[in-house]
Amino acid sequence: MNACVRLHFRAEMAAARRALACRDYVVAFAHLERAHILGQRWFWPHTVSHGWMLRVGWQMKDRREITGQLLRLFLTPLGHLTGLLPVGNNGRASVSAFAPMPVPDDLAAILQHS
Repeated sequence: MNACVRLHFRAEMAAARRALACRDYVVAFAHLERAHILGQRWFWPHTVSHGWMLRVGWQMKDRREITGQLLRLFLTPLGHLTGLLPVGNNGRASVSAFAPMPVPDDLAAILQHS
């Protein structure tokens, strides 16, 4: 992960943590989705984003999100080993773990230089 992507990934994660501290789960997930898209190519950032999504789901007592994130945490190593990571997927339990999704333009510009 280059310095530019790392900077933006960390900024999204920090914003998610601030929102979570205020119990603003919608905003926290929005930042975590962006962090997931930025970090998906790299094992550790990818895993961290799912770990935080699990944490938010847990605080919300959202069984679907908890189950979905546990599954994704299990699948993350397999996805990296096989190279089968769906580009642009936001990482939420409400979407298929295998579905590619459009990458927001601002994130595409950041990732283009990685």
